[in-house]
Amino acid sequence: MEYKDYYKILGVDKNADQKTIKSKYRKLAKKYHPDLNPDDKVAQEKFKEISEAYEVLSDPDKKKKYDMFGSNYNFQGGANFDPSQYGYTYRSSGNGSNFSDFFDLIFGGSKGSGGTASGGGFDFSDIFSDFGGRRTGRREKKNKDIHESDLTISIQDAAKGTVRSVSLNYQGKVIDVDVKVPKGITEGKKIRVNGSKYGLPGSLLFKIHVMDGMNLTLKGINLTKTVEITPAQAALGDSITVATLDGKIKLKVPKGVNTNHKLRVPKKGFKNMKGEEGDLYIEFKIILPPNLSEEEIKLYEELRKIEKK
Repeated sequence: MEYKDYYKILGVDKNADQKTIKSKYRKLAKKYHPDLNPDDKVAQEKFKEISEAYEVLSDPDKKKKYDMFGSNYNFQGGANFDPSQYGYTYRSSGNGSNFSDFFDLIFGGSKGSGGTASGGGFDFSDIFSDFGGRRTGRREKKNKDIHESDLTISIQDAAKGTVRSVSLNYQGKVIDVDVKVPKGITEGKKIRVNGSKYGLPGSLLFKIHVMDGMNLTLKGINLTKTVEITPAQAALGDSITVATLDGKIKLKVPKGVNTNHKLRVPKKGFKNMKGEEGDLYIEFKIILPPNLSEEEIKLYEELRKIEKK
């Protein structure tokens, strides 16, 4: 079995605080997210590995148990090891879990995940009663939440709403939960799912993160979209068609615009759950056409001569 070095996977130090861990996770999650890599199996596997590492390091209880396991046996990151050599026996359940056998060995062994662990210097008997880790009694009593997790979605899904199927590992069992994302949800909002629908006690909380992409950046309820134009369009102006979240619109490129020049389009930004709509900012980026014809090259040569006068 391969020892998973979750610190190495996320690229953080063992003494990193939660803010650093979360920041690193979000950066990597954006890079390898399946929505941005639909046909890249390597990236999708990397995303699963990153998610597993964050599942452990973002939870104080899991992190503590993981650190204890590593320090007790001084494993080297990524090295293979035989659990039986350390007093543990493990049998993979083959249940299709999104988490690795290594995760199940540590966090699911004594809870019927299909793996068993015994002996050694690490106590698996009190791993955690739910996949979210034990929370303070006050919080548990007040909210009855058994898990809080991050859910990253695209700007398009945030604007139009969607349903996401999320696989969770609860007491060694993989449970698929449908998360209904409402139209107009914004960064940091939380979605509560009734756990009883899936045979779970209490509620599940999903904190939403809206991922930039497709030349769109969301800040509050304002959108910035990067639009590429040619040098001729920048110098002389032009009429162009731009795709927005509400459909295509026609815009007039002003004469003499430069790269990074922004054009404000009122009320064409992001519409939140309250019905408030932000503005759309078109940021121009001047690019040279990839394949210049002989005529275009001659014209550019003439332009260069004129510029040197």
